[in-house]
Amino acid sequence: MPTFDAVLFDMDGTILDTLADIGESMNRVLISFGFAPHPLDAYRYFVGEGSAVLVEKALPEAARKPDIIQKCLRGYQEDYGRHWRVHTRLYPGIAELLDALVRKTIRMAILSNKFHEFTLQCYEHFFGRWPFDPVLGIREGIPRKPDPTAALEVAEYLGLSPSRILYVGDTAVDMQTAVSAGMFPVGVLWGFRGREELLTNGARFLAEHPVQILETFFDAPSKGADLTEGT
Repeated sequence: MPTFDAVLFDMDGTILDTLADIGESMNRVLISFGFAPHPLDAYRYFVGEGSAVLVEKALPEAARKPDIIQKCLRGYQEDYGRHWRVHTRLYPGIAELLDALVRKTIRMAILSNKFHEFTLQCYEHFFGRWPFDPVLGIREGIPRKPDPTAALEVAEYLGLSPSRILYVGDTAVDMQTAVSAGMFPVGVLWGFRGREELLTNGARFLAEHPVQILETFFDAPSKGADLTEGT
């Protein structure tokens, strides 16, 4: 197994369970515009590519017009901005994983398809006690994931070859980003998408629990976890 000096994490669906707050906010907006809401579980397949794509996917196909998308996007941003931490929590085992990485002096960073300012707000509220650096979301002039530009920016900032960075995410977008950037793609099975999507898009390892990342890549004592390699 290669040696890694840093871990680049996706945020939503990887280290932070945001699905209920996202879905409830979007459903309130849909209802306010006269559209039917979705079951919260449906939002697993709407998220991952930024808020504009989320809104477009949530709208009925006949309503996916630029003016309606923009109005609903503004409504979603306003509603989610008020309700982003009602249900949102770290996934079980994430705090322990981050603590262990800090003890092992493994550098950590976050790359999200949330808007940059909101990514920072979420980081400060939920992850402020851990030294993530850098923490990046969508910024003007920088293409969003799966384009590898921002991931390569992280590697340059850290002064590391991309091959020395473990990329941990939960969607096809994350696996594609890792592959394109030359990082090692790890798919997590506690997030928004499933095994087949992750493997199809390049995952080289699948983790069913955060402790497996420690056991496999950073030599933590084994606890008998059932590991699944995606090669």
